[in-house]
Amino acid sequence: MVDDAKPLLLEAREVTVRFGGLVAVDAVSASFRAGELVGIIGPNGAGKTTFFNALTGVQRPTAGRLVADGRDLTGAGPHRFAARGLARTFQTPRVFGDLPVATNIGFGLKFAGRRRRKWWLWGDEVGVPWALRDVEGILGLIGLREQAALPAGSLTPSQQRLLEIGMALSTRPRLLLLDEVAAGLTEAELEDMARLIRRLRDELDLTVVWIEHAVTTLLRHVERVIVLHQGRKIADATPAEVVRDPEVIEAYLGDEMVDEDLSRPAAVTARATP
Repeated sequence: MVDDAKPLLLEAREVTVRFGGLVAVDAVSASFRAGELVGIIGPNGAGKTTFFNALTGVQRPTAGRLVADGRDLTGAGPHRFAARGLARTFQTPRVFGDLPVATNIGFGLKFAGRRRRKWWLWGDEVGVPWALRDVEGILGLIGLREQAALPAGSLTPSQQRLLEIGMALSTRPRLLLLDEVAAGLTEAELEDMARLIRRLRDELDLTVVWIEHAVTTLLRHVERVIVLHQGRKIADATPAEVVRDPEVIEAYLGDEMVDEDLSRPAAVTARATP
């Protein structure tokens, strides 16, 4: 259940994205409030990443409106969304491979994460959680403190995904959008990533929106799920409600559920879609 009393950080109103004759996102509306942990799922080609790109200013909508932190940013560039407290990752991690891990984090703090100080030139930065106040704190949060001096390109794929999350956090966001951060991870790494995402939401008071194909894990950790299919939103509800939705079952989840306990999101196995 969404708490309507919490501040509305981001709202998509009938957002449509067309590429020539292809409608990738078809009049999708969604809202995200402070402190939510929301998953977005759907088959390949459902429009998930295109919708993400629209939400963050990477892709200009063909129609519809985007409102971030009370300001209409429809058609604005990514830097305008970042200035309103949005940060994101990408399906393929985008790190500065030749530079040390710590320097990657430092870039965000220096160029995008500055906040005014309590007093004119000194004092704590206003509204910044302790864990996000310096490079060491962010590296500790994502578990890469021991790799601080290594070139980012030498990290394992899972560590590079963690670093990209750290780079997003260095902008001190209020809303963090994660695009398939579990792709290519082992089962153990996947569960660790899911726990980290939940911890980031809880400890930093973030709103987190997470696209993922690892549906079983995602449904076990999020509180609300948006389901896209062929560019349309076909569901927006709790995991327990989504796994019982006939349209979602037909479009994506299939009928491979544990009959004796459908209320547990972990009982769902997503049907692979080529």
